[in-house]
Amino acid sequence: MRLPTDRQIRALHEKYAPTPQALEVVHSHCTIVADLAEQFVSRSRRPVDAALVRAGALLHDIGVYRLFDGDGRLDHASYIRHGILGHELLRAEGLPEALCRFCSCHTGVGVTRADIRRQNLDLPEADYVATTPEEELVMYADKFHTKTTPAAFVTADAYAAHVARFGEEKVTAFQALRARYGEPDLAALQGAGAPSAAPAAPRA
Repeated sequence: MRLPTDRQIRALHEKYAPTPQALEVVHSHCTIVADLAEQFVSRSRRPVDAALVRAGALLHDIGVYRLFDGDGRLDHASYIRHGILGHELLRAEGLPEALCRFCSCHTGVGVTRADIRRQNLDLPEADYVATTPEEELVMYADKFHTKTTPAAFVTADAYAAHVARFGEEKVTAFQALRARYGEPDLAALQGAGAPSAAPAAPRA
């Protein structure tokens, strides 16, 4: 499978970002998630395609651009749809399904048909769940950084507390990932100082 380069991925972000501010928020977040995911690659017990992990991480949130209006305001009410919007966007660009899935399968610790029914989510009924080690690594890495204003790193304990509102099974799923891959070195990405947990609910 031929993967786009970092430069080509940046060009896609620039193509779809409605404003420079949106580009900065989304592309910066994707770059940080890529750096976080790379910390976990060596911890995987299954073979992992590191290049696919990086490309998937850099593209996973590109659908967020579709939720900005002409004035640069984000439609928070429809945020749950950003994954499938990104999947559709990358598919229209002719990118392989293996890359498109990073968009639709990274939200939370996975969104199932049962979740959609129980929460009455505005999504086509399907399972949006990571099924490959590469998808799992990007999904997990995404939990440690948020696009809130201001953006912030999120500790494992902070995310576990956040996801508890969606059911104990979600906490169990996150803690299983935590046990499998450990926690990232957030301080290394921040440069100095202790990692900060986002005070608001982290965005997936």
